[in-house]
Amino acid sequence: MRIFITAGNTQALIDRVRCITNIFTGRTGARIALEAHRRGHDVTFATSHPETVDTAVRDSPRFRLATYRTFEALDAVMAEQIGRQKQDAVVHCAAVNDYRTAGVFAPASTTHFAEDGSWQDPHQQPRLVDRAAGKVKSDEPELWLRLVRTPKLVDRIRTDWRFGGVLVKFKLEVGVTEDELKQIAETSRQQSQADWIVANTLDGASDWALLGNGLEYERVTRDALASTLLDALEKAVRHG
Repeated sequence: MRIFITAGNTQALIDRVRCITNIFTGRTGARIALEAHRRGHDVTFATSHPETVDTAVRDSPRFRLATYRTFEALDAVMAEQIGRQKQDAVVHCAAVNDYRTAGVFAPASTTHFAEDGSWQDPHQQPRLVDRAAGKVKSDEPELWLRLVRTPKLVDRIRTDWRFGGVLVKFKLEVGVTEDELKQIAETSRQQSQADWIVANTLDGASDWALLGNGLEYERVTRDALASTLLDALEKAVRHG
C-alpha cells in the first residue's frame, strides 16, 4: 500500500521572525507513519516536526520525508503527493491553521478603538496604517493583525486533487460530550467525503479517540490508534 500522511502544525507568518501557530507536534501522525512503515507499506510523511522520525527510518527506501512550515508549503506538498503521485490511502491529521495573516496595522495617531467595538477619530475618517515589515517594529502602543480564512485542505483532496483512494480525516473539538463528538465527526466526515474519521477532544486527546466510518464508531486508546487505523486501512484498500 502506498500511503501519504500529514502531521504537525502550520505557521501563519506575521513577519520573517514571528508567526501564529498551534500547540500540535505531529506525534500522532508520526506514530501512524512508523506503524505503516513497520508493516511494510510505502510511506510518504509530510510533517512540520521531522524530529518525530528516527534517522534510521528516514534512510529506508520505503519512507520519504517531506517537511513544511506554512499553510502554503503544506498545500504545495499535498498537491504534489495527492494530485500527481499515485496513493492508495491519505491520512490527513495535520493541524492546519484556519486563518492566515493579511497585514499588520497600527491605528493612525488620532484613531482609537472604542469600548463599544467601533473605530473612532475626532479629526478624520478612522484609519489604520500599514506596519508590515521584514521585522515589525515594537514601538507602536498597539498593533492590529488582519486574518483571513484559509481553504480547507482536506476538502480539496476529493475535489481539486481528485483522489479516489481511502481518505482519513482528523477532527478535534473542545468542550463537547462523546455523543456530541460522534455527531460532529460524522457530519465532518461526510462534508470532506472521507472514508474514515478520527475524532477527539482536547482534554481526552492524550488518552482516546473515536474512529468511525459512518456505519460504526469505536473508542480507541491513543496507544492502539495507529495499529487499529492501519488495520482498517489495509482492509479497505484490499477490498477496494
